[in-house]
Amino acid sequence: PAQRPRPPRRSRRAPRAMAAPALCRRCGRAAGPWGLHRAPLPPPPPPRRRAHEQARRARGAAGLLAAQCERGLFQEVFPAQSAEEQLPALLQPGRPPLAAYCGFDPTADSLHVGHLLPVMALLHFQRAGHDVIAVVGGATARLGDPSGRERAREPLPAGRVRAHARALRAGLERLFGNHRELFWEPGAGRLGRAALLDNARWLGREPLLRFLGGAGGRLRMGTLLSRQSCQARLRSAEGMSLAEFLYPALQAYDFLHLHQHHGCRIQLGGHDQMGNIMSGYELVTKMTGADVFGITVPLITSTTGDKLGKTAGNAVWLNRDKTSPFELYQFFVRQQDNVVEKYLKLFTFLPLEEIAHIMEMHAKEPEKWGPQKRLAAEVTKLVHGREGLESAKRCTKALYYSSVEALEEMSDQELQELFKQATSAELMLEPGMTVLDLCRKANAIPDGPSGYRKITDGGVSINGNRVTNPETVLILGQHILKNGVSLLRVGKKNYYIIKWLQL
Repeated sequence: PAQRPRPPRRSRRAPRAMAAPALCRRCGRAAGPWGLHRAPLPPPPPPRRRAHEQARRARGAAGLLAAQCERGLFQEVFPAQSAEEQLPALLQPGRPPLAAYCGFDPTADSLHVGHLLPVMALLHFQRAGHDVIAVVGGATARLGDPSGRERAREPLPAGRVRAHARALRAGLERLFGNHRELFWEPGAGRLGRAALLDNARWLGREPLLRFLGGAGGRLRMGTLLSRQSCQARLRSAEGMSLAEFLYPALQAYDFLHLHQHHGCRIQLGGHDQMGNIMSGYELVTKMTGADVFGITVPLITSTTGDKLGKTAGNAVWLNRDKTSPFELYQFFVRQQDNVVEKYLKLFTFLPLEEIAHIMEMHAKEPEKWGPQKRLAAEVTKLVHGREGLESAKRCTKALYYSSVEALEEMSDQELQELFKQATSAELMLEPGMTVLDLCRKANAIPDGPSGYRKITDGGVSINGNRVTNPETVLILGQHILKNGVSLLRVGKKNYYIIKWLQL
C-alpha cells in the first residue's frame, strides 16, 4: 500500500499551543506535586561551602514543603488536594508569614527524642520566616490522649501537671534558644517569631455548656467514632472513657483558638496525631470557613519497631537530669548504617549535599563512624548547647579512650553522670598511702589475701591505668588527678569516685 506522506516537520522555535509542564527548579525535569521530580537525583558532586550555600538558597526558593518532603520530615499533609493546590504558594518565600503550631502534653517533666521531630518541623518553619507556636497541654494532659494506646493513662494530679508544664516550657525555650544562638546566622534572613503557650489558659476558662454548645455542636459523632484508635478501644475489654473520647474535641478547640487569636493555619504533629488533626480541621473550617492544614512527621521507633517514649519505657530524655549529654550523644553514635542517613536528614539542618558527601566518605572509611559522630554532635549541640556537646566528648574520651586529660577536666556533675552506679568516697591522703590502702579504705576489695590477689591479678585500675603492685605508693598527677579526683575501677563494671580532701 502507498505510504502516507509525513507531516511537515515543526520548527523547534515554533511556539507550542499546549501549556508547558511544570519543571523542577533544581534539575529542569518534569515536576511532581510538590515542585520536585519523581525520579531520584543522581549523586551530587563533593560539596563545598559555597555550593552548600547556593543549594540552600535554591531549596528555599523551591518552597518549604518541597525541601522538607525531600528530607522526609513532612510525611503527610491534610487535606491532600487542598494542600497541594494552596500550601506551596502560601509558603513561598516573599509571601506573608504563616503561623504553625504543635502541641506537647506534659505527661512527664521532660521532652524526649520522640518529641524532637515535631520540634524540628517548627524550627524549619521558623527558619523559613514563618511564626511558630509551641503549645504545652496543661489542660489536655489531665485527660490523656488515647491515640495509639491500649488502655487509659493514669490520671495526673493538677499540681503535678502544672509542674510538668513548667519543665516542658523550660525545655522548649532551651531548644529554641540553642537553635537561635548556634544554628542561625543573623544575616540569613527573617527568623520567624516563636511563642510558648499553655492551653490551660483558654481551656481552663471555657464553661462546659458553652463548649458543648459551640465546638461540640460542630463535631460529628460518626467521624469521631470511625477513628481506628477509637474503634480499637471500644472493642477492648476496658473500653473507652468519655474523657478520652472528648480529647480530640479539646485538641480541635486548641486549633480553633489559635486560629482566631493568633492567625494559626497549620497544625503539626506526629503521624499518630492525624485523627486529632482532622478533628481540628473540621472544627475550624465549619466555624470560620477558613482554609487550614495539617502536617504530620514520622514517628521515631526503636530497633524492635516500638515507638520511643515514656509509655514504652524506652525514652531518651532531653533534660540533663534524666539523660546526660553523654548518654544522648551515645544514643545517636550507636545508630546503625541503615538509618543514619535518614536521621541526618531528619534531626539536623545540614544541607542534603553535605549529607550525601558524609555518606560517600563513610562508604570509603566505615570504621571511622563519621555519619554517626556528626549526627550525635549536631543533636547534642541543639539539645544541650555547646557546653553540653563538649561535656559529652569529654566523657566519651574518659570512658572509651582512658584519657587522663579528659578525666582531669571533668566536673563532679559529669563524673556522677558518667558513672551513675559508682560509689563516691572522700578520703584524706596520708604519707606513704598505697594502692592497697586506697582499695581497702574505699571498701572496693575484700579484706585478706583475696583482696590482695585482686590487685596482683590485674583486676584494679586507677584513672584507666592497670595497677598490679598493691604496695605502689600513690603519686600526685598519676594516681591523683589535678582536679583532686581518682577514678578507681575494680573488675569490669565496679567504679569508685575518690575525692581527696586537703591536698
